[in-house]
Amino acid sequence: MPALYIMIPVAVVIVGICIAIFFWAVNSGQYDDLDGPAHSILFDDEDPRHQAGIDEAEGDDTHTSQKQDKRDA
Repeated sequence: MPALYIMIPVAVVIVGICIAIFFWAVNSGQYDDLDGPAHSILFDDEDPRHQAGIDEAEGDDTHTSQKQDKRDA
């Protein structure tokens, strides 16, 4: 029985801390955009900087030569 006098207030404090952390996360924008990062991974290949990095890693210069041709024209 004496253990309950310690365990109940400790449990209430822990629940209070968890609720405070939850409200802090909501107010700081942690849950604002849940779908954006999930969809952005699907569209990385359309980013020209990403494609240039892939071409450079593969040793393919067609992407960079196309850019130079456009600048020369």
